[in-house]
Amino acid sequence: MSLYTRLERRLEENSDDAGPVRGTFGLRRIGMIWLAANLVVTTLLTGTLFVPGVDYGLVVLLIILGTILGAAVLVTVGNIGTRTGLPTMALTRGPFGTRGSLLPVAANVIILMGWSWVQAMLAGIALDFLVASVTGFSAPVLFAVVCQTIVVILAIFGHEGIAKVEPWLAVLMLAIMAYIFIVAFTTFAPAEYAAIPVDDAIGYTPILVLDVVIATAISWTVLSADFNRFARSSRAGVIGSGVGYSLSTILAMVLGATAIGYVVLSGGEAIPFDPVTIVTPFGAPLAIVIFLSVMATNTMVVYGMVTTIVNAIPGRKKLKFLPTALIVGVISIIGSTFFGLLNQFTAFLVTIGALFAPVFAIMIADYYIVKRGAYTADILRQRDGRYWYLGGVNWAAIAAWAVGAVGAYLWTYVWPTPVGATIPSFAVTFVLYLLLSLRERSGTERVASVHLADAAETRTSNA
Repeated sequence: MSLYTRLERRLEENSDDAGPVRGTFGLRRIGMIWLAANLVVTTLLTGTLFVPGVDYGLVVLLIILGTILGAAVLVTVGNIGTRTGLPTMALTRGPFGTRGSLLPVAANVIILMGWSWVQAMLAGIALDFLVASVTGFSAPVLFAVVCQTIVVILAIFGHEGIAKVEPWLAVLMLAIMAYIFIVAFTTFAPAEYAAIPVDDAIGYTPILVLDVVIATAISWTVLSADFNRFARSSRAGVIGSGVGYSLSTILAMVLGATAIGYVVLSGGEAIPFDPVTIVTPFGAPLAIVIFLSVMATNTMVVYGMVTTIVNAIPGRKKLKFLPTALIVGVISIIGSTFFGLLNQFTAFLVTIGALFAPVFAIMIADYYIVKRGAYTADILRQRDGRYWYLGGVNWAAIAAWAVGAVGAYLWTYVWPTPVGATIPSFAVTFVLYLLLSLRERSGTERVASVHLADAAETRTSNA
């Protein structure tokens, strides 16, 4: 038996699937998972986009408000995962249909690939800073490729180990963040940050700040049920993820806004979304933390892409884990050289909001209202059953999603609204899907909520 065959067999035996699981994690464990997951450089650097384009004090308030609003969606979707035991993309079969769910699945893979590219670039820039400070050699594109290659190897061989190390990296990150806050506010008083002149040329408005913060939560909601299905109870999942996500996001984004404010007050040039700009005044420790946190999180992103693809269709897997991981890995490595994407990060977040805010509006409306808080074991079937709809597609969900996605684009670039684009897109999609699903709801009998892990075990034992 060749090394490739042995590795492939091991991965097939140990890789995650999209079947239901019975959660065992308590509130503290779920909280730590979410705290660790979102203490990453992308969240921190997002905060650097806002200052000095918007008043510092207002930025802090918008970060808190946007995080709370986004977290409400995150925990609501995550709770479906806790109650059913299914990951987020598997749950999309409920409203979209067995085949229709491939649409959000494809969008999810594209978004995760974009995240992997961005984070690889940032890790490469941080590593380049460390190497250049010691040797004088600088090649950020090369280091981005090296970082992403390591990530792909870790995703294939060591995702369990990375998942165990990540909480410790979160503790280290919190320590560094505390150090930066202390340095920032002992060097300059809070009033000095609040007095930083607003630069309208930056192009940011309070509404855009709110939209970007909410879009950050939306981008993490694709993993909400994946994490929260391991929660022991709804209480543990809702409180743990809500507190863990909100705390990490607020701390990281406010730190980014504070760090770029520190640069401005020190007379430096405020270059947004540039790790070197904020690493330079605070030294190598921050660069090391950026590198390690990105490597850990990006490993899970790549692994998540692979498991999403191989489990896209319920039932027997159609694709093998190892060759899929190698193909996805090669694409992610090549994409990590497209450094121009860093200049389009705001557009990237807006795209996430446009694609997925309507998806989550439909998922929430479908599970809690149309399906009356319960999915049946038919959601595990490869074809036919309650979620087959018309040829495997629920066209009502597709239509509502299309309207919401187009609306998000128009409300961002054509007809800006006083509350941004994400909120109205979510609301319109939610209401439209309910209207299109009134007949289905009226014909849906209320059934007892059964954990799908139990339903799967019952089906197996009966067979």
